Amino acid sequence: MFNPLVDSFDQLTDTEIEQKIIELGRKYWQASRNPQMQSQIATILDMYKQEIAARRARAYQKQNENQDDNGLDDLINIS
Repeated sequence: MFNPLVDSFDQLTDTEIEQKIIELGRKYWQASRNPQMQSQIATILDMYKQEIAARRARAYQKQNENQDDNGLDDLINIS
């Protein structure tokens, strides 16, 4: 998704993205009388949620790769 009101996520930390998600969730419910605004906020909120999910998935994958490197393959010697 693309929204001109959202800058690149590259400069934000995970904590900052989580704070934005909380802030946007609050603003979404405050705009309950304006469905068009809620729609725009929901779009941006989804962008932030997708970014944090992608970052967590990359971190999980990296962690699993590091564990695979320390596996039992080198400990078993069949000769």
